[in-house]
Amino acid sequence: MDTPAPAVPAAAPFAATAPSGIAMPLGMFVFTLLYGGMTVLAGVLAFKQVQLWPTDLAVESGIFPFLLLVVISSTLSQLYGREAAKRIVWWGFLPLGLSAVLMQLVLALPASSEMLAFRPDDLAAFERVHQSTWRVWMAGPASYITSLLLNIWIFDRLRGSGSGESTIGLMVRGAVASALSQAVDSVIFITLAFYGEFDITDLMIGQVLAKVFLSLVMVPFLITFGVQAARWLDARTAQA
Repeated sequence: MDTPAPAVPAAAPFAATAPSGIAMPLGMFVFTLLYGGMTVLAGVLAFKQVQLWPTDLAVESGIFPFLLLVVISSTLSQLYGREAAKRIVWWGFLPLGLSAVLMQLVLALPASSEMLAFRPDDLAAFERVHQSTWRVWMAGPASYITSLLLNIWIFDRLRGSGSGESTIGLMVRGAVASALSQAVDSVIFITLAFYGEFDITDLMIGQVLAKVFLSLVMVPFLITFGVQAARWLDARTAQA
């Protein structure tokens, strides 16, 4: 009589055992790609401050991709665990660092004769903006790592046992973790990036209020959508 083959243990989230060659769940793969893009975009957009009409308060535009970083990290923590989400946060330094190096390379390279002759104003504007973003590039990683690791920690701690959690529970955890971590992020980033260049009072107040408001109103729904989307992607992989 033939001896039955031993059971094969379930693949871990990062195990490269899928027949298709994907080394992680499809949901994690897609959200990791989005995460890397948002880390770079947040630093680029941060240079412009947007007025919160009808007040004189303002926010830096990097708030929008940064809130998506919060949503993605919370989604990954919910589905694949706190440690997996923390790894993605640390890996986010790679696109940040590469984009900073490439920006310095582009600034150092000479402009074309066509641009010097016919578009000197565009060249001057490009160089003025990006040469003065060094404080933004320095402030970004400091606020990034502090706030996102804090978000994951709060989100995970509020989870408890995690058994039988409702959608409402997921949304509440996402809102609380995002609001607290984004308030901390605002104080760190605005102070390091803009203190001494202009009066940062309106920007600081506007940034904190906007991030807390969006964390309470939008982030819970985005996290819920993110979790459902990642589960759908993972189910498609399992059916393949």
